Amino acid sequence: MNIFQALILGLVEGLTEYLPVSSTFHLIWAAKFLGLGQSEFQKVFEVVIQSGAIAAVLALYFKDIINDRKLFTKVLVSFVPTATVGLVFYKVIKNFFFGNLFLQLTVFALVGLIFLAVEKSQLSNKLSRSLKEITYSDAFFVGLIQALAVLPGVSRAGAVILSLMYLKVKRQDAAKYSFILAIPTLLAASVFDLIKSRQTLLSDSGNLTLIAVGLITSFVSALVVVKWFVRFLQSHDLRVFGWYRLAAAGLLGLFILFSR
Repeated sequence: MNIFQALILGLVEGLTEYLPVSSTFHLIWAAKFLGLGQSEFQKVFEVVIQSGAIAAVLALYFKDIINDRKLFTKVLVSFVPTATVGLVFYKVIKNFFFGNLFLQLTVFALVGLIFLAVEKSQLSNKLSRSLKEITYSDAFFVGLIQALAVLPGVSRAGAVILSLMYLKVKRQDAAKYSFILAIPTLLAASVFDLIKSRQTLLSDSGNLTLIAVGLITSFVSALVVVKWFVRFLQSHDLRVFGWYRLAAAGLLGLFILFSR
């Protein structure tokens, strides 16, 4: 991996982490188009640069987190089932799902269909609850649904937003909750991979430079995306992301078919 490739991957991470399009899915495909193999360093790199996206949310919502202890407590309740699933299925996810392109495309498209179905249903017209109305049982339910995002293509943000919409929470509030929930979720994943693969990172000083480039790029791009997404959801729904998923899955499927 060189600096240009690290910059592109950092940009992809920041642009997709908080949108319901699966950052993991986009990172895997971006690396493929950049000609990067799934090396041990790259796997660690893709997880660690999430810290840049975390920093962006902290910069934007630090006061909200500090001033609303109940909200952050609920976020921690949501984090528990996600962390449990992640720890139990860590090796299976890394060794099987990250390398199965067909499964990724199938999941990516199916979630897009779910977006379209939900927005077409009557549910989308009944979103009236705010974050303050979320109960601890609601928070645990959201964490269970977020746990599905361990599969590349699902999208952590998308799973959280859809689960909160099911609970009749307004889209922009659901997005805010997904942003804050990302802090413990992504931080835990980053620290876990960092500890397991610290020798890989420290084996070459150039690795630290690449990590720095990825972190800074993901921070700046995530900062822009979070601000834009909140404004977008005030007057739009998720259908555009559903159609995007279907179109992207179709094009990438054709790419696989004709590149053999």
